[in-house]
Amino acid sequence: MKRGYSFDELAIVPGNTTRNPEQVEVSFRLKDFVFSIPVWAAAMDSVVDPDFASLMHDMGGLGVLNLEGINARYEHPESVLEEIACAPDDKSTLMLQKVYAEPIKENLIGERIRDIKARGSICAVSITPQNAKRLSPLACEAGTDMIVAQSTVTTARHISKSYRGLIFSELCASLKVPVVVGNCVSHDCALELMREGVWGILVGVGPGAACTTREVLGIGVPQATATMDCAAARDKYVKETGRYVAIITDGGIQKSDDLCKAFACGADAVMLGAILAQAEEAPGRGYHWGMSTPHPNLPRGARVQVGTYGSLRQILFGPTSDNLGRQNLIGALKTCMGLCGAANLQGMHHAELIIAPAIKTEGKYLQLKHQGE
Repeated sequence: MKRGYSFDELAIVPGNTTRNPEQVEVSFRLKDFVFSIPVWAAAMDSVVDPDFASLMHDMGGLGVLNLEGINARYEHPESVLEEIACAPDDKSTLMLQKVYAEPIKENLIGERIRDIKARGSICAVSITPQNAKRLSPLACEAGTDMIVAQSTVTTARHISKSYRGLIFSELCASLKVPVVVGNCVSHDCALELMREGVWGILVGVGPGAACTTREVLGIGVPQATATMDCAAARDKYVKETGRYVAIITDGGIQKSDDLCKAFACGADAVMLGAILAQAEEAPGRGYHWGMSTPHPNLPRGARVQVGTYGSLRQILFGPTSDNLGRQNLIGALKTCMGLCGAANLQGMHHAELIIAPAIKTEGKYLQLKHQGE
């Protein structure tokens, strides 16, 4: 067995040259799209609705809408979201299973996409692989700019007796928009997916704050190791073909230090869920749940209370009086890049990392004492 590492076990070594944080570049490119910040909002109903997707666009990032979620099942999702938020803890999973038993309505898919596009926003939608062949043409016809094919674990080779599995090379060739796939945690799987023609890979199995896949199924790879392995596949692939496939770390980022470490591990962008679910504008009303939480037979997640911790602008850009790294994520990233001497995100890929499990506790006896009181 090889050792896997989480972000908590690593530290970034400052560079030999430092740089003014105001002179670093944090933009992120995926195919023909350029985002001024490397942050995507996760395709979870507690995080992204058309309003939040448009707001993320205004902030320079991207909000991915779940095309199999509440917005595609209910004409008026606000009342359903209120019902979920009001459910008692011991009934929340049953409530979610009931809510998501409502069929997906194809007319709502077009309405939600056109709503986002009418605001001048880039539109990205998430679909599970089993529904990709049916729903992605509808999404493209409505004007989506990007398809995200997403499941607990995604591979280029899926074996099934019941149906002909999704062939990513065929999906990519049939659509005029870039395809991003997830989720993946290994070098070889990432490399195979890149060779299918995708433009981005979401990295992470089970690290999300509301996900219990690791507890239920026992599978997963710590995010630092998973990001490094998939980034190594990207570097190998770009040398082979000249085509750059984005690596997007999805999950496991609790605060700004984790976000900074993701880029040092090789990420091109991050996908955030629980952190953004704390925004005042998030549709979850202070609650957060994963895409697998309402599974009818084997739920792998829980509704968790994350509270409200400020506006989306505060969480991304500040200003903040918080000293725990939960707001001004972009400011923290720029400061970290400056201390590492990195001019851009690609420069952060070359930052030195060390294994340092005590990095957050060394010398912090007063802070730890107060936390224990």
